Amino acid sequence: MSVGLLSLFALTPIATVFIFLVILKWPAKKAMPLAYIITVLMALIIWGTPSNKVWAASVHGLVTALNMLFIVFGAILLLNTLKESGAIQAIRKGFTDISPDRRIQAILIAWLFGAFIEGSAGFGTPAAIAAPLLVAIGFPAMAAVLVALIIQSTPVSFGAVGTPILVGVNSGLDGQENVLAAIGSTPFSEYLFQIGVKVAMIHGLVGVLIPLIMVGMLTRFFGASRSFTEGLKVWKFALFAGVAFTVPYYLVALLFGPEFPSLLGALIGLLIVVPATKAKLFMPKETFDFEERSKWESQWIGKLNEVSQQSTETPAMSLLRAWAPYIIVAGLLVITRTVDTVQAALRHEYVTLSITDIFGSGISTSSQPLYLPGFIFIVASLATYFIHNMSKNGHYIRAWSDSLKTTFSAAAALIFAVPMVQVFLNSATDELASMPLVLAEGVSNMVGGLWPMFAPAIGALGAFIAGSNTVSNMMFSLFQFGTAESIGLGATGAGIVVALQAVGGAAGNMICVHNVVAASATVGLVGREGDLIRQALIPMTYYILATGGLGMALITGGANPWYLAWLVIIGLFLAFMLTNKGAAGEQNISHSLQK
Repeated sequence: MSVGLLSLFALTPIATVFIFLVILKWPAKKAMPLAYIITVLMALIIWGTPSNKVWAASVHGLVTALNMLFIVFGAILLLNTLKESGAIQAIRKGFTDISPDRRIQAILIAWLFGAFIEGSAGFGTPAAIAAPLLVAIGFPAMAAVLVALIIQSTPVSFGAVGTPILVGVNSGLDGQENVLAAIGSTPFSEYLFQIGVKVAMIHGLVGVLIPLIMVGMLTRFFGASRSFTEGLKVWKFALFAGVAFTVPYYLVALLFGPEFPSLLGALIGLLIVVPATKAKLFMPKETFDFEERSKWESQWIGKLNEVSQQSTETPAMSLLRAWAPYIIVAGLLVITRTVDTVQAALRHEYVTLSITDIFGSGISTSSQPLYLPGFIFIVASLATYFIHNMSKNGHYIRAWSDSLKTTFSAAAALIFAVPMVQVFLNSATDELASMPLVLAEGVSNMVGGLWPMFAPAIGALGAFIAGSNTVSNMMFSLFQFGTAESIGLGATGAGIVVALQAVGGAAGNMICVHNVVAASATVGLVGREGDLIRQALIPMTYYILATGGLGMALITGGANPWYLAWLVIIGLFLAFMLTNKGAAGEQNISHSLQK
């Protein structure tokens, strides 16, 4: 069977997800079981994958899904605890005091605070924290999830203290004979370091516009005028916030390596942007807010939107006390991810649940519940019980009850989505590579020397399938390196292509089904996964096209037309936003840009 025909078969599981979830708007709890069945049939019938391997991959996927549900539960529990204690009122008032503008709030919470959490924990944690926090201060649930997903891009390559590079790319390339031969006398550790620097540079140049795009998406889909232009009016502040994160982000990667760019870049960005916001620097003249709740579309609203209906009386709790649980979360995430002795204790074999060689397939699975962010959220929730004096009226018991109910609503989708992914990834046989590798090979055969333009899309595809930039990098880094070598790019050019893979893998997190389902569950929004993916495809398309154009320019070297092509891609995307104004957004944006 030809590579082209096999590629079409390999595309079938992904096409199933896209058609039923995105186009036909099935809820994930219905679309993902169908996708799982089709993937299993493809593996068994077309690939000839042994049945014990298929079922073992399914078990591994089920354990991974339970890990994800544990994280979702912890995030929801923390939010519900703050709701029951009254802390949400203080947090809402704190953000209103900084700025009542919803665009500014989205940038502070999703872009900067979310990036800090990404740098600390990764694995979808930022969306699980940022989305419910945004809902709690008055955002429609669907809007909160969308902006939380959009920032799952630039910080992701250095999430969880650099895991996508240190584990993903490293596992994919280290020890491979063709890689070692190509880099010659250069130590592999130095080569990996340089790939990390390239990743940070590309992300910085492309991702600096993400805050602007994010607020444009916010106003286009959830503003009264349904217009991008309302978001673009805050361009000065959005670009300022973009630069305040991406410049230190790149410098940290250049000076210290891939562990801390997102974590320290976001922290420095917060220290710069929050005081500037209080000083009203770069602020728009008009304040943007959502329409009154009665005018919201029904599909925007999740169960947690009840929080925004609470009394607006002045809260009795101080802002520091209200924020204490999130400070505890951030501190514990940093400690457990950076202090080796603490990390070793939480990941010790005595507290690790594992199943080795499932059904004799060679596939193993494990869970480290004390190391998962969900455990940290629960610890913070328990601490909140005492810090906020919640011993009366059964409020804390209600927080646990409501959180369990919300988590169960996400279970139906995740317990099929993640096993489907694992079967897809573990479909290789002695005769055939796994489905994603066959699919990537089919694309590379078609595009030849233009491969760098398509490399980010393969990374994004890997993240969309696997739900992880780390797994995408593990799966495709060696393939990307080998493809770059085959078209004569050499070690330096191959390093850029691997960097494009890592950047594309980060962008793919915006539309990853796992992240969408998990983030939606944290705000009680179920069944709108297809709509969210369809909306998030817009910024993701910008990201991979701009990354591909920039990658071609960097590989070509010198002053070349690809730099112009890269700028044209950015210009066309901004022009799309400027001209796509919605029913009530016909005012001329150029006037506001001149002010």
